[in-house]
Amino acid sequence: MFYETLKLAAQAMLRNPMRSFLTVLGIVIGVAAVIAMVTIGNGTTAKVTEQLGKLGSNMLFVVPGQFGPGRASMQAKSFTSKDVAAVWNQISGIRVVAPVAQSTATIIFGGESRSSTVVGTTSDYLTAGDWTIVAGRGFVEAEERGSAVCMVGETVRSKLFGNASALGADIRVGKISCDVIGVLGKKGQSGMGRDQDDVVLMPLRTFQRRIAGNSDVGTIMVSARAGSSTKKVQGDIERLMRERRGIIAGKEDDFSVNDMTQIAATLSGTTTILTGLLGAVAAVSLLVGGIGIMNIMLVSVTERTREIGIRLAIGALERQVLTQFLVEATVLALFGGIVGILLGLGLAYVAGAYLDVPFVTSPSIILIAFAFSALIGTGFGYFPARQAARLNPIEALRHE
Repeated sequence: MFYETLKLAAQAMLRNPMRSFLTVLGIVIGVAAVIAMVTIGNGTTAKVTEQLGKLGSNMLFVVPGQFGPGRASMQAKSFTSKDVAAVWNQISGIRVVAPVAQSTATIIFGGESRSSTVVGTTSDYLTAGDWTIVAGRGFVEAEERGSAVCMVGETVRSKLFGNASALGADIRVGKISCDVIGVLGKKGQSGMGRDQDDVVLMPLRTFQRRIAGNSDVGTIMVSARAGSSTKKVQGDIERLMRERRGIIAGKEDDFSVNDMTQIAATLSGTTTILTGLLGAVAAVSLLVGGIGIMNIMLVSVTERTREIGIRLAIGALERQVLTQFLVEATVLALFGGIVGILLGLGLAYVAGAYLDVPFVTSPSIILIAFAFSALIGTGFGYFPARQAARLNPIEALRHE
């Protein structure tokens, strides 16, 4: 009996294939959008977690200002090299401390130029940021006193030098010339979409004197030793900075000390919320698709009134007619759900390859989308099915 009902449902769909396809188009779009959004969101979250994981869970970032509603982060004064030295000398459990000051400058070599990020720092930045050097070397102590030397990221190297070697070349960074002593290993995009390889590193003092024109340090990167408690190190740094910046008891800090775990949790939570919101918006298409199914099933009942009357007249029960039309609506919705799932996964794969994020599927979302499409078909198909089942056989047979 159920097989015959399915057969009738398939015949009804194939009788008007274009109309059937247009009917389920809303379901297809809704399911595809939900699957694509969630898959891309999962991939983005995975990439953010991976990128932050490369720095390790024992990494701390000390930055001026407090971030959040009503907090004037831009009014806080920057750190200095003395603050960096104080952290290194007075806080226990630290592996390396790296000062970071950065800006954007035009990099020129020969006839090529580009705008890139210039970072003033020390050799400890390579350790703290998990950077590798694929050619040349890093800074030596004498160069960190103010020499015009630099290391370039892979993007800068490829854009300015092509297939040629960058080592020993004299490039112009802003208004100064510096010798390239090293090429950094490729890192790719960060979790926020920034090209990490589009960078030039130079000694902090060189950057401060000849690029920035001040002694400011924008960020202090602190890597705790393995086995050390980052919570303790974080608390010690907060107390030290309050003392050095003259913040009295009861006053709010004008700086922030964030560990990698907090940053990872915040970013992952943000991407999860955005994915959920986008998925919810896309799910509205499923409701639109359900209305389309109900509309076309009502049209189908009207067109097939005489057929329904004949079936009722020769002994078909109301529940059998009801089941037939419910199965037709559900099959339509499930067909749209399957096509939508395949389309959504395809779109997510292409978008992931373009955005350079991993393809992370969620079986639970796929099952939910499939089940929800079936529910949409059943729910919105019930009213037309009930209309068909309650037709008066005599009136139906008179219908032209």
